[in-house]
Amino acid sequence: MLPSRFPAAPGEAGGHPLRTQRLTLLIMVGMVLGIIAGHFCHMLWPNPDTAKAISGYISLITDIFLRLIKMIIAPLVFSTLVVGVAHMGDTRAVGRIGAKAMAWFISASLVSLLLGLLLVNILQPGARLDLPLPDAHAASGVGTSSLSLKDFVTHLVPRSIFEAMATNEILQIVVFSIFFGVACAALGEKAKTIVAWTEELSHVILKVTGYIMGLAPIAVFASMAAIITTQGLGILVTYGKFVAEFYLGLAILWCLLAAVGFLIFGRRVFELISLIRQPFLLAFSTASSEAAYPQLMEQLVRFPVSRKVISFVLPLGYSFNLDGSMMYCTFATLFIAQAYNIELSWGQQATMLLLLMLTSKGMAGVPRASLVVIAATLTTFNIPEAGLLLIIGIDQFLDMGRSATNVIGNSLATAVVGKWEGEMTPEPEDAADAASDIETYVPTRRPA
Repeated sequence: MLPSRFPAAPGEAGGHPLRTQRLTLLIMVGMVLGIIAGHFCHMLWPNPDTAKAISGYISLITDIFLRLIKMIIAPLVFSTLVVGVAHMGDTRAVGRIGAKAMAWFISASLVSLLLGLLLVNILQPGARLDLPLPDAHAASGVGTSSLSLKDFVTHLVPRSIFEAMATNEILQIVVFSIFFGVACAALGEKAKTIVAWTEELSHVILKVTGYIMGLAPIAVFASMAAIITTQGLGILVTYGKFVAEFYLGLAILWCLLAAVGFLIFGRRVFELISLIRQPFLLAFSTASSEAAYPQLMEQLVRFPVSRKVISFVLPLGYSFNLDGSMMYCTFATLFIAQAYNIELSWGQQATMLLLLMLTSKGMAGVPRASLVVIAATLTTFNIPEAGLLLIIGIDQFLDMGRSATNVIGNSLATAVVGKWEGEMTPEPEDAADAASDIETYVPTRRPA
């Protein structure tokens, strides 16, 4: 069961603010050292093939870390979601919370897409591009065949829960877990044993999560070093304007989300922002929202949000509430159109926005999913697909920002739904469990 409790005060024996801050500091240090190490590698081995080979060995560490994260995502989502739904008792509560969550997700998605569309029209980053354009008939290497509405709808329901777990299809796991949890709630006492077993499973997965999170600073170091080794610091200069303008858009989106949070929570929104800084940094440095998922759950418990709301809303958010990725889709698609001097009317852009609203759903967990969505959109509007070659080289840097933004959006969405449900107070029976489970998320060694 996902524990719920108020965060311990700094002076309490059960609190771990120093350890949390220490891990955050180590992650930041890992980022800086990774950039420095990558720069030296890039200078020592300027040959692209050699640099690529070295980067491949360095990135093994990051690959292992992300594999470890993916290893626990399926059982973590399943166990916490089933227990959360089962403890709701009233199956009507599932529909009510789901409806509130989807209302927030759709609203946030539209705002994110619209913001990206407006900014790219105002800033015109592609119009100022002085790089040679790729051949309009060149292939980008990114597939587009699996993004139709029909395929998406049929893909919602898993053919096998074991297949869904093996491939980390979060949306399919969510669908099965909701059915399973609702059935447990309907059976009541008859399902008590299996709910208790699932609850214990979640405790075990949380413990495993703690072990994995101890490797985060090393993984962050390797991730940054691998990128800079192949691309060099110069790539930030070459695409400086585009990168800067995209991150300006993300900053505006962060401010909008914080402003909405302030209207709902008042000054407490700053507490939420402070709590999620560690998963934010982890998602940013690894360019993976999934990497931050377990720790984001723990920090929302500290806010505190009820465990049943977290375990239900957060997995849904990872499939339906990718604010950073959505803003990137409109921004990047119109950037490519501008680079080719292709004019799109406001009507076409509105159609594009609605299309992206549909095709971008459920893309969490798909490698380079934003590029796949963009490739499909380019084809639909007769924009040369080879334009993706303009951004593939820096996609890793852009993915860092949008992954971190997804963390902000999903944390706020979960907290807001908890507020709407009156579930901001943790359940008393979880207080004894919380200390041991929160312990698992940070290294147990104390500062020297």
